[in-house]
Amino acid sequence: MLRNLFSFFRFFLFWIVFFAITRATFEIYFLHKLNDAHIGEILQTFFWGLRLDASATAYICIIPILVFIINWFIPKVQVKPIWLKVYVWFCLFCISLNTVLNFNIFREWGTKVSFRVFTSFYHAPSEAIASSGSSPVGKCIFIGIALLTTGIVLSHLIINYRFKKPDARPSLKVSLTTLLVFVNFVLMRGGLQAKPVSQNSAYFSEKQILNQSALNTEWNLFNNVFENLRPLYNPYLYDHPDEAEKTVDELYHIKDNATEQILTTSRPNVVIIQMESYTADVIESLGGDKGVAPNFEKFIKNGLFFNNIYASGDRTDKGIVALMSGFPSQAIRTIISDTVKHKKLPAISASFKDAGYETAYFYGGKSNYMNFDKFMISHNIDHIIDEGSFDNSHVKTQWGVYDDDLLTRNLQYSAKQKQPFFDYVQTSSNHEPFTLPVKHHFADDANGDAANKFRSTAYFTDSCLNAYFEHAKKQSWYKNTLFILVADHGHRLPRNTAEAYDPAKYHIPLLFFGDVIKPEYRGKKISKLGGQTDVAATLLSQLGIPHSQFKWSKDLLNPNSKAFAFFDWDNGFGFMQPGQTVSYDNAGRTMIYNNNRNADDKTTEAALTYGKAYLQQVFTEYMSY
Repeated sequence: MLRNLFSFFRFFLFWIVFFAITRATFEIYFLHKLNDAHIGEILQTFFWGLRLDASATAYICIIPILVFIINWFIPKVQVKPIWLKVYVWFCLFCISLNTVLNFNIFREWGTKVSFRVFTSFYHAPSEAIASSGSSPVGKCIFIGIALLTTGIVLSHLIINYRFKKPDARPSLKVSLTTLLVFVNFVLMRGGLQAKPVSQNSAYFSEKQILNQSALNTEWNLFNNVFENLRPLYNPYLYDHPDEAEKTVDELYHIKDNATEQILTTSRPNVVIIQMESYTADVIESLGGDKGVAPNFEKFIKNGLFFNNIYASGDRTDKGIVALMSGFPSQAIRTIISDTVKHKKLPAISASFKDAGYETAYFYGGKSNYMNFDKFMISHNIDHIIDEGSFDNSHVKTQWGVYDDDLLTRNLQYSAKQKQPFFDYVQTSSNHEPFTLPVKHHFADDANGDAANKFRSTAYFTDSCLNAYFEHAKKQSWYKNTLFILVADHGHRLPRNTAEAYDPAKYHIPLLFFGDVIKPEYRGKKISKLGGQTDVAATLLSQLGIPHSQFKWSKDLLNPNSKAFAFFDWDNGFGFMQPGQTVSYDNAGRTMIYNNNRNADDKTTEAALTYGKAYLQQVFTEYMSY
């Protein structure tokens, strides 16, 4: 009896061992991120991750336990041992696949595999595959096969596949089964405490890479899927709703709505060019690499440059909403994918339409990606020009047409547009897999490293913009047009040093450019701290168009507006104010970044309070739509 029951322990032990192997694989793969960690700290990840490993193992044990109970209590039912081997191999395949998928996800997003990965693949598989273009596929396949093989071999050494039903009296059967189910249930929830185990149990270090290493990848995925499929609720209730609302209102309260008028006209044409992944690290004037965007430096000398601007999130879908609607990123959610909710957002395109503008949206890819087209149509965009508007011979990448073709089409279209007009142009060439119609400028060939390929595609977009403006200057509408150049989000490349919680990853350029800018403002730089969401109020203020509906947007040219910025990622946020930036991980319920360790506790706590209140109110408003 005891020997047979010991087989359950062996089965449980096997999965604990295999999870330790996948954790070690993760740490070896990202060894360069563990340079600052001591060997003792790395070993602690196995201890602190054990609780979630046990919980994930208990979930895996549910089906074998149910089969055992049926097989034990119903003698006529004979389940052959081969089923357990098939089940184990299937689980090993899924975990091995998830482990290697996690490499690219963690490298790009700084978080483990989540529900968002699979929703993105479901809605746009070709784009999702393209997004993983810089991942070393061969290495990942090799690691996946090695993990699967190792798991299969170990399973035969540890798991008792020849397990037989123990003989026992009915009363003993009931007692043992009850005990087995109870123990497994306790392990699933991580103990007998009031609340089940959470990601927080794996957090033990100030170094986020160690916490992420300790976090069981499969448990985290199961939990994230459950959180996304359960009825919508606010996971960011840090404070009483009234207090959170009051705190956020303080950030936007100003005594005077006066603004610096930088334009020569109140009714210019407006063209927003949203540049894919144009991080500050490719802009020399923002401390970025020299020579990657040389033409942008020329544009800066002839425009008004905002050099202290941060993206709202880390994805294009979040950037579009931040720029068009002045609505911050919702961390684990994206409002643009919910047509019922996004229709209730304000949008600058609607404001322009009310002011008599003709409106258009230009995108080189498929505009139905992430519901971009539905968002634009529901916010008074008259015309959508996307991949389907081009001849098939021009569609040369997974993301549609290259930026030169896209910008040329905008020039052709603008020549026929009724003035004043508002165009929203979304580039895509500077996106994985970083392919080009010409030779890579910084890479010897298309197989060069990802950082240089990124520099090359950024350089290509920069050259396309220069050609665009050279041709636009010859058009009659040019002298009455305000161009706004802004990135949709930052990127880990080309320097590959910024983590998900690091503000450097969100630092982006924002440039107001064109002949409609008063001469005294050309070449001037505005250093007020702000974000993408502030474009709406800043732009509409210049045109004298009411913008009170953009409650999350402040006028960067109003000397009385407060200097701050907010960004977030899947499950955390960063709050920036002059002199201090803090980042907070919601899973670990801990501050994971503080750029000013000399700040007193009161100042740091105030920054955290602002950030928590901000995210809480953003999500509260998202839920109300």
